Amino acid sequence: MTDSLLNVLLGLVASAISAGLGWLAQNLRRRRRLERVRAFFGMPAGGECLLVVNRHTASASGKSVSRNDVFALMELAALVKECGAQADLVAHEDVRQGLGHKAEFCLGGPSSNDRTAAHLASWLPGVAFKDVGGSAPELSLTVGGEEYRYEPGSEPSGGRAYALLARLHPSPDGRPAFLVAGQTAVSNHAAVRYLVANHRRLARRYGENGTFALVLRVVNPKAYGPDVVELAADVTARALERPPAPAPTG
Repeated sequence: MTDSLLNVLLGLVASAISAGLGWLAQNLRRRRRLERVRAFFGMPAGGECLLVVNRHTASASGKSVSRNDVFALMELAALVKECGAQADLVAHEDVRQGLGHKAEFCLGGPSSNDRTAAHLASWLPGVAFKDVGGSAPELSLTVGGEEYRYEPGSEPSGGRAYALLARLHPSPDGRPAFLVAGQTAVSNHAAVRYLVANHRRLARRYGENGTFALVLRVVNPKAYGPDVVELAADVTARALERPPAPAPTG
């Protein structure tokens, strides 16, 4: 065997080893990223999670779901599939279990989702949704006295809507629950997109077991739909704080 042929063979072997090591390192990085995603959402491979479905408040049927909420559920289902978990789609009035048994995604505000109303009362007492009149069922979101009011699309700005995105993790050994409570179905969809796009940053900031509550602003949803969404405020401390009891009268 000539020296030139030997050099060629050695080069091929070195290239194969280098390519194999590169593939292995890349595969390990992907696995680590996926494990971090699974840990943040509480969805190990083969695990189960709840997708708690709200109702369409403008529909006479209690089983009707808004189109934008369906889109949001589809994006959540894709996230569940990416984690290798199984989704259990359940109507909000049919859930009868506490937190921590399964990862949970609860979609919709308290007027469209009884499960959301229970979570707010039990874990985020500083949050309130109020109907102050208008075309949307929940126009005012208040956290610790700070109001985030819905603006209709007829406004010169094109309107704006807000959504509460929260992660509840009462027990370190349990699975988290994610609460997506928007003032409209479009803001629900926008909040889900924000969660899917920013979960790595949220995990770095709040950790795998951290609780957080964020108010998101959906800009000009009439023109942009759920695509333009931004962080309005981190309201974690205020959301967790129970408001003072009203003074007795008489």
